[in-house]
Amino acid sequence: MTTQFGDLLRHWREARKLSQLDLGLNANVSARHISFLETGRARPSRAMVLNLGGVLDVPRGSRNALLHAAGFAPNYRTRAMDEAEMVPITAALGWMLDRHMPYPAMVLDRRWTIVRANAMATMMLGQMGLSVDANLVEALMDETGLPALIENWQEVAHHLVHRLRAEAAHLGGDAWLGEMADKLAGRIDTAVPGAGVGSEAVIPTRYRLGEVTLSFFSTISQFSTAEDIALADWKIEHLFPADEATRDMVVALARDMNRNPTAPDPPA
Repeated sequence: MTTQFGDLLRHWREARKLSQLDLGLNANVSARHISFLETGRARPSRAMVLNLGGVLDVPRGSRNALLHAAGFAPNYRTRAMDEAEMVPITAALGWMLDRHMPYPAMVLDRRWTIVRANAMATMMLGQMGLSVDANLVEALMDETGLPALIENWQEVAHHLVHRLRAEAAHLGGDAWLGEMADKLAGRIDTAVPGAGVGSEAVIPTRYRLGEVTLSFFSTISQFSTAEDIALADWKIEHLFPADEATRDMVVALARDMNRNPTAPDPPA
């Protein structure tokens, strides 16, 4: 990718499918000034770079690239998890993961590497030959690995391709995520219905672990005001049982693990 500010600004504007007029209106700047910034006829102030980066929802790391291209110092950084500022964050993550027991929950980074997981997720990952710090996208590329354990793999794969492409686009065209999405798309059976054509309210993922099938759907949450580069891209994924049989099995597994022997009622 180019390192010229004007080219970077144009890249992000086009990635968000905005005209110069649209961006100008959203940023309270004239379309003429946006044009001058993109062609290099005008130089932005630091405040203008941050304003445009926010309006375009540019990821923090890429906002640093915009600042650098405009001749300014970076505004965002990645903090170590043991820094004082991160203590309440790690505590909140631990609380969210632990309170979700006995159901699985995990934290993923921007490229789907597992950062943290609760006890149930860790146990299930182990049954799949994975561990915390594994990359789920790479695991999904191994047809004899994780995909072989998902009973409705083709249906799930359709959804995953769309999700990977959406995340790649949000990150400004993340080449690695885009490449993985294309590889996965090449393995999809187009004769199998994809996401959005079934009769279920949500598409569950059905994991086959030994003689048992566990069916889950998931929710994803993020830190809405994160300014740390890595933290802003983290996703907390909570898995919920999609049927009573899965709920009962997970409760039994948790009881065997001596963790949270009783489960909260699934949300109505």
